[in-house]
Amino acid sequence: MKTLGLIHSTIRADEKLIIEAARKKNIQVKLIDIRTQIFNPETFVLDFDVALERSVSTVKGDYAIKFLENLGVPVVNFSEVAAVCGDKFLTSLALRKVTVPTPDFAMVFTLNQAVEAIKKIGGYPVVIKPAIGSWGRLLAKINDSDSLETVVEHKEVLGGPHQKAIYIQQYIEKPGHDIRAFVIGGKVICAIYRDSKHWITNTARGGVASNCPVTKELSKICKQASEAVGGGILAIDLFETKDGYLINEINHTMEFKNSEEPTGVSISSAIVDYCVEQVG
Repeated sequence: MKTLGLIHSTIRADEKLIIEAARKKNIQVKLIDIRTQIFNPETFVLDFDVALERSVSTVKGDYAIKFLENLGVPVVNFSEVAAVCGDKFLTSLALRKVTVPTPDFAMVFTLNQAVEAIKKIGGYPVVIKPAIGSWGRLLAKINDSDSLETVVEHKEVLGGPHQKAIYIQQYIEKPGHDIRAFVIGGKVICAIYRDSKHWITNTARGGVASNCPVTKELSKICKQASEAVGGGILAIDLFETKDGYLINEINHTMEFKNSEEPTGVSISSAIVDYCVEQVG
């Protein structure tokens, strides 16, 4: 019997779905609370066959992945994938390198640079995001120079080191929704529309999930995006435009609890299957 090591902080509804899916497949689950671990290679007990990193904390999760990989344990997702997907700027660079369509973007460190960058992107509005972050937090839609000056000043005065790196992305008009595709091993297993009257459509911010048909075009661009960041278990966020899809962001520890019911797909079961496949 295979044992899945589930690296977690809190056990959310998503992790409960994974645990239940593993139980139905007779896969043993070892719960590993990342907050209580001592990652000492001399003393750490390896009593599981593959690890699935589901920590809410990106920093803690990244260290756990690298530690376990160093001990020779298969980890989902790989540290290289986590490093790229955990940073929106690195994700944009990876997509652009292999010509996967994505909104124009820039990284700057001062207000003057931001002003010039926005001109080259095509002008206002733009979106300023933390390069590292999730759940749609600290996003700002910048409509004019006054807004830009205010946001940049707040970042410089109140923010930590990461906030002083200013990631700017072209603003894309959406038809009341965007798309989140769930991609495992390069294949789109299902997708949802995230509908919201607000320009931020994250379900964590009130976006409503409904089933999105998986077309050939959607499958193709998601496969390309998955390959660009190293594959694995991913949630890929897309915009629909008159010229086709644009990849917005890629999440390597996605939440999916609100997506199984509208799609009719057991995302948790597919996650468990993929993890077991990684055991040599």
